[in-house]
Amino acid sequence: MTAARALLVLEDGTTFRGTGYGAEGETFGEMVFNTGMTGYQETLTDPSYRGQIVAMTAPHIGNTGVNDADPESRRIWVSGYVIREPARIFSSWRAVRSLEDELRDQGITGIAVTGTRALTRHLRERGAMRAAISTREADPARLLERVLASPPMAGADLAREVSTAQAYVVSPPAGTPARYRVAAVDLGIKAATPRSLARLGCEVTVWPAATTAGQILASGPDGVFFSNGPGDPAAAGYAVEAMHGVLAAGLPVLGICLGSQVMGRAVGLDTYKLRFGHRGVNQPVQDLRTGRVQITSHNHGFAVAMPGAAGQDGAAAWRPAGRIGEPARFDTAFGPAAVTHVNLNDGVVEGLRLLDAPAVSVQYHPEAAPGPHDAAGLFGEFCELMERAR
Repeated sequence: MTAARALLVLEDGTTFRGTGYGAEGETFGEMVFNTGMTGYQETLTDPSYRGQIVAMTAPHIGNTGVNDADPESRRIWVSGYVIREPARIFSSWRAVRSLEDELRDQGITGIAVTGTRALTRHLRERGAMRAAISTREADPARLLERVLASPPMAGADLAREVSTAQAYVVSPPAGTPARYRVAAVDLGIKAATPRSLARLGCEVTVWPAATTAGQILASGPDGVFFSNGPGDPAAAGYAVEAMHGVLAAGLPVLGICLGSQVMGRAVGLDTYKLRFGHRGVNQPVQDLRTGRVQITSHNHGFAVAMPGAAGQDGAAAWRPAGRIGEPARFDTAFGPAAVTHVNLNDGVVEGLRLLDAPAVSVQYHPEAAPGPHDAAGLFGEFCELMERAR
């Protein structure tokens, strides 16, 4: 079957023509890119990509097909998919179907274009922007009109759209005793995260995004985890309120990605939209307490502003400072806190810690699905916080 012609139009009018990949149709979202060389299935099923059209910078996609073990959630969440060269065949002993069949079955419209490098460079220069993919529309001007009428990512509350509707429990594997009870607030959680905690002896109850602090505390957890997820943290006031209540109760807390941004807002910091975000498995993050650098997995378009900074300059205030052993400190309603980690590419805040309370957060993904496992020890640190709190 001959692939349909397809059109990719960006908010600034930039147009790419190619062939359809996946389902025929039309889709809108924020145009972003992912620099990972592997893990396309985990990327597609990461709820943090809700509302986004994702371009892969790796040139060949689909080589290993799709299996039923690697999805990070119940479905594909990307709005659309942009690749350079789709695999003509797939080959893996784990594969059960092709990637294109999976996209088609789940109604995800994609496009294959030869210009993914040009697209990525354009986004690096101009920033993430609204876009559309269509296999129906041949006129870029008409498609651009609909792109400009589509909603922006700023102000979008998406965590409740991707979260679980009912609480569920992930127990430790057979032979591993349950040592800690963890309440995990699902803002867009990936399946690898509760499994990582469970392997360390945590019985994890995953709660819907809008669960209140009162409901969390009533369940009697030893610690509370706030997950990654999509959308603007400024629009997730319910999660910020829950985080505030949990911090006030003094329970051990770990937040990652959106959960880190939620913690930042709960302790009085601002958040802002990054120009093009961090998406991929190769982000260098430095622990300011030790100087150690970890290569980490990321997927976020918003960030916590450095104390004393705001808006698009949220990282700039840090740059003259940040000496090893002297993290930026600031006061909160919960006592003194510090910025513990920064991104070495752009100075973005990557980690926070309350100094007189057992609460930490990081912007990256320690479960690393996909990605390097440099930061996997963070879950063990969370367990240590719960142990000391006893």
